[in-house]
This record gives sequence, structure tokens and C-alpha cells, in this order.
Amino acid sequence: SLGDVSRYTRTFTTRAEVDSYMSLNISSCLCLTACVLQAFPQRPGVQRTVVNVSSLCAQQPFSSWVLYCTAKAARDMMFRVLAAEEPELRVLSYAPGPLDTDMFSAARATTADPGLRRTFSDMSAQGRVLTPEQSCSKLMELLLEDTYQSGAHVDFYDI
Repeated sequence: SLGDVSRYTRTFTTRAEVDSYMSLNISSCLCLTACVLQAFPQRPGVQRTVVNVSSLCAQQPFSSWVLYCTAKAARDMMFRVLAAEEPELRVLSYAPGPLDTDMFSAARATTADPGLRRTFSDMSAQGRVLTPEQSCSKLMELLLEDTYQSGAHVDFYDI
């Protein structure tokens, strides 16, 4: 989830608010992934793949996006650890690019940083926002080619 992008880092002083966001976006992801891996153990002749929906924000700071960037970076590391622990498992952190979704609209409307807000508006006006279908097609190509390093972070624009 996007979290509150209408504020800067210095305003997040309530631990319960931060804990709630991190629980939803990190802890639940870890527990769900572990449960799925236990429910579907390794079997001969079957390749398992886990995809983490990542973001450029896992690798680059976006001003006023402290919660989102922190959670995405933590999840990327979590999946890198998983790839190291289970070499027979294929693990991918896929950054789908800027998608034409409600989340992008909310980001464009509520981001505190004026430069970032302007960038998002310009991207929309110039048609540089992807449809979910465009990004999904690239992800499917990537998964079918299966040439990425397990645990890697791969961005839509890197394919």
C-alpha cells in the first residue's frame, strides 16, 4: 500500500502508525510467503517461483515517501535472503513501472513533495504511465525466459 505520502519523515512520530504500516507491508508479506512455501514444498520436476511486486522506490528515495520506500526496500532484501536460503526456488523482485491505477492517482494528488507531484502530473499528461496489462506482459516474458538471477530486482524499463 502507498501509505501517507502527504507528510515528510520528520512528522512520523507515532510508533503505532508506523508499526501498522510496516506490519501490513512487511510482516504480512513475510508470513504469507512462508505459509505459501510450506503449503507448496519443493517437489521433483516442479519449479517454484515467487514474485515480489517491488518498485523503483526500493532503490531510490522519493521525498515524502518514507513509509513506502522503507517497506519496498525491506521486502526486496527479504526476497534476496529467501533466494540465498532456497537456491532451488526462483525469486524475483519485479518493479512494474508507473501504472495507471488508483494508487498512482492518489500519489499524484497527495504527494507532499511539489517536484514529485509535478513529475507525476507530467508523466500522465505525456502518456508515460503504463497500463497494468503492459507491465504484466513484460513480467510474463521475464518469467518465461527465466534468465534473471534469483533474488534480483528487475525493473520494467530494464527488460
